[in-house]
Amino acid sequence: MPDLLRKPFGTRGEVHAITPESAGWRYVGFALHRLRAGDTVAKATGDREVIIVMVEGKAQITGAGQDWGTLGDRMDVFEKAPPHCLYLPDGTDWEARAETDCVIAVCSAPGKGGHEARRIGPDGITLTERGKGTNTRYINNIAMEAEDYCDSLLVTEVFTPAGHWSSFPSHRHDEDDFPRITYLEETYYHRLNPATGFGVQRVYTDDGSLDETMAVKDGDVVLVPRGHHPCGAPYGFEMYYLNVMAGPRRNWRFVAAPEVQWIMDRDAP
Repeated sequence: MPDLLRKPFGTRGEVHAITPESAGWRYVGFALHRLRAGDTVAKATGDREVIIVMVEGKAQITGAGQDWGTLGDRMDVFEKAPPHCLYLPDGTDWEARAETDCVIAVCSAPGKGGHEARRIGPDGITLTERGKGTNTRYINNIAMEAEDYCDSLLVTEVFTPAGHWSSFPSHRHDEDDFPRITYLEETYYHRLNPATGFGVQRVYTDDGSLDETMAVKDGDVVLVPRGHHPCGAPYGFEMYYLNVMAGPRRNWRFVAAPEVQWIMDRDAP
């Protein structure tokens, strides 16, 4: 079985540290820090660009030679308020000091020195409804293709109501054949409400060479190296995930799974 489901390896400090090397791919990195008030974390971006996402809580952050002040005002991710984020280019350092207990996500991909450090959100990020029926979910776009903040990264938050599906109809982005489809590796950082709940994520290819169905719990990360990757939130449990994507070009183009193409066609605007 591929090692696609990654459990947090602690409850304080760095609890996820996914690198291209540990994931067995080339582009996406993801780290997560769970800090208590007064804790600090300091890192260098190296040859990678970074988006820091304040998932929960508040922290004082410096980076790229600037003091960015206090970032964060969402104390519970399921408030669904737009997040405070910070973009840092490759070749810079950053440090965060937690003012409250907080959860800080660090999304990374190869940097090209093409963009300056900048705050992202909460201004300019609007919770947007997507989908129909029990495929309805709510999106906070942090840095998708329309937001030209980055060299490589594509980052978004998704809130899936209890009993609904998302990343659905099933689709894949695992070939470099733009504009038909783009190659994008992807991570999903999952949260559940209540935290004792679970969700379901399947990762599968058309030929069945990869076909894994995982029960995801609060704080888990799922890797999507290729194939389709739908998520389901059981009745009674709301699901959040933070998506990080990157590949050889910064465009999101996908192909639907054959068995769901009729849904895509029916529900097209």
